[in-house]
Amino acid sequence: MLSRILIANRGEIALRIIRACHELGIEAVAVYSEADKGAPYLRLADEAVCIGPADCAKSYLNIPGIISAAEITDVEAIHPGYGFLAENINFAQICRDCGITFIGPPVEAMRLLGNKVQARKLAREARVRVVPGSDGIIEQVSESLELANKIGYPVIIKAAAGGGGRGMRVAHNDISLRSAFNSAHAEAEAAFGDGSVYLEKYIVEPRHVEVQVIADGAGNALHFYERDCSIQRRHQKMIEESPCPVLDKRTREGLCDAALRIIKKAHYVNAATVEFLLDEKKEYYFIEVNTRIQVEHPVTEMITGHDLIKWQLKIAGGQTIKFSQRNIRQTGVAIECRINAEDPERNFAPCPGTISKYIPPGGPGVRVDTHVHQGWTVSGSYDSMIAKLIVHQKTRTEAIATMRRALREFVIEPIKTTIPVCLDILSHNLFVKNKIDTGFVERNF
Repeated sequence: MLSRILIANRGEIALRIIRACHELGIEAVAVYSEADKGAPYLRLADEAVCIGPADCAKSYLNIPGIISAAEITDVEAIHPGYGFLAENINFAQICRDCGITFIGPPVEAMRLLGNKVQARKLAREARVRVVPGSDGIIEQVSESLELANKIGYPVIIKAAAGGGGRGMRVAHNDISLRSAFNSAHAEAEAAFGDGSVYLEKYIVEPRHVEVQVIADGAGNALHFYERDCSIQRRHQKMIEESPCPVLDKRTREGLCDAALRIIKKAHYVNAATVEFLLDEKKEYYFIEVNTRIQVEHPVTEMITGHDLIKWQLKIAGGQTIKFSQRNIRQTGVAIECRINAEDPERNFAPCPGTISKYIPPGGPGVRVDTHVHQGWTVSGSYDSMIAKLIVHQKTRTEAIATMRRALREFVIEPIKTTIPVCLDILSHNLFVKNKIDTGFVERNF
């Protein structure tokens, strides 16, 4: 087991990791920017180190600064959380070169799966169906036009090194594809330093379903079932639930087995999420692997009873999985709402400011993951998510009812948040009837 680690992140996920460390008897070192100085969760860490100003590039994305903090605090390992450096291959390699354990996958697996074109190739080798599209990078607009006319519109251009919805454009004809190709390439270059793009058939009105996987260094890999993440806005997830309410037992088993085949083929170690699109016929298509813990991991924890952060720490420390797949069961239904400091009435514009009134919900089956409190100032320098509200009940109907009640109880003032729009979505008759897809929010809100 590890004895002392550094957490290269902030806010809610940093607090989540600190708590998991302490329950395992591991010392936790936190880092913080000048904007986060004085945050209460820093006092819970065994040590806290300032790594720079509010600007992410000079603090949470400053690899030399984080490595220096790790060396002066004498840690064995670094947990990157999600976002920031979590999927940065260069950072993982530097950790390895410095003799520091990266709490995540091996660099080789990150490199293989981090590029979506290579990941698609690996999936095909693992006998997993992928969305029809290009076999590799598309260099010229003319190539994309030729392929689009072959497989049929609509199509989607995607950044090979992308994520978070950046570098993605949908096209419905030749004219829009020319524009989509150029804008996706430019956005990918600006966001990831890699303008490479590829093309896929755009599946109309799909569900977004992902499988949570944990793998150890001895070759054992288990799935912790699936999450439905179809409620999205501009490719950004808003509400997640598990189990996916439209999957039958046979489809679920096939989906989860496909995820494991990809993970084993990549010789993956630690936590991963294998993502799929599910069409109206319940045919599933591999799209990518997220080589980190996900924001929505509490949904899986609630339905399986397994602490995924602890498993990350245990596996990074050399422990192996001692139980089998049949020991992991889905129990009940869990739903998560992301609470962002955004104003839905102003096109979800960020809404930084000081919270003068904060009253979290409670009651049976309610969990709130957050680092904010009354008096906390939400910075405009970072991601706008300030809390995650998770509920767990026996049935989907009960879970929806509990989530509605919890959202009504949740008070965060005076800043604007996404609580009202989450409540509207949970109250929509199509959501209640489970007639949703990735375009649900755009069409109905």
